[in-house]
Amino acid sequence: MAEQQDRTMKRILLIINCILLAIGVTGGPLIIRLYFIHGGNRVWLSSFLQVAGFPIILIPLFFSYMIRRRQVNTNVDSPKLKIVTMKLPLFLFSTIIGVITGLDGYLYSYGVSRLPVSTAALIVASQLAFTAIFAFFMVKQKFTAYSVNAVVLLTLGAGILALHTNGDRPIGESSKTYVMGFVLTLLAAVLYGFILPLVELSYSKGRQAITYTLVLEIQLVMCFFASLFSLVGMIVNNDFQLISTEAKHYGLGEATYYVVLVVTTIVWQINSMGAVGVIFCASSLFCGVMIALMVPITEVLAVIFYKESFNAQKGVSLVLSIWGFVSYFYGEFKQAKEMKKNPNVGDDDLPQKQNIPNP
Repeated sequence: MAEQQDRTMKRILLIINCILLAIGVTGGPLIIRLYFIHGGNRVWLSSFLQVAGFPIILIPLFFSYMIRRRQVNTNVDSPKLKIVTMKLPLFLFSTIIGVITGLDGYLYSYGVSRLPVSTAALIVASQLAFTAIFAFFMVKQKFTAYSVNAVVLLTLGAGILALHTNGDRPIGESSKTYVMGFVLTLLAAVLYGFILPLVELSYSKGRQAITYTLVLEIQLVMCFFASLFSLVGMIVNNDFQLISTEAKHYGLGEATYYVVLVVTTIVWQINSMGAVGVIFCASSLFCGVMIALMVPITEVLAVIFYKESFNAQKGVSLVLSIWGFVSYFYGEFKQAKEMKKNPNVGDDDLPQKQNIPNP
């Protein structure tokens, strides 16, 4: 019964984090592009905004602490309650991942500043292939015919989108800056494909049971050090002195400028929380699949909000992405049915082997 409750809780958490990830993956590129197309040009500031919303995590951590305190008060045999559950090995892991995340944010921000949302999104979709490769070597990700099919279809969908990139170069932008944006966005995709399995690896190598509270603490530390990385870049680039000037000349108005900055921090923090939560509840590969699935949706939103073109390639990409996503879930559904018939089947394939009943 307790094991069934744990699985139910994990499924609920997975659904919640999938929703958070979907909001962040589709909304993040749109809000950053909004900053750049109306006069913003501070790349380091943009990368900082992607991780600066980490104080938001203190809210769920506070509620988690209150729940744990109530459990301790009702159970005399409970161990002494700790405000911070993270131990040193996981802290060091989180610090390193945070710095790498800061670098990834800069590469991505530079790319988005030079590329249309649709082009940047399709390049980012290539992270799925890199995530699959890194996950295979780093966390011994087991592949089924369905998961391989999903990776191939989703990657192919992104590749088809690449066929129309020549006509997507913004007016007035040189070929050199466009190519530079393309290359740095691709590097960001490779790095992000490395970060996702690295987070999963930290869960298994952290020498302590992983709870959702601990996942939030990991996210807090990661974003804190990623923010420090970007802050150093902002200081060197004199971004702080130029923010007020940039706001006064912003195309949508000074007040809207600051609203865009605040919304950017919120949306990207939702993205980050969703990503680490999905890895916790499922795997880094599934997180990569979710991100790739959101690419054609981002394409559609870019057409709606930024009047970018929607051609046959994007339509085919949308179909392939949905097909790949359905293939992945069908494989997961079949595995779940087998585990229900025989609980011992597939236990070794679970991403985290710790019991995780508590928040």
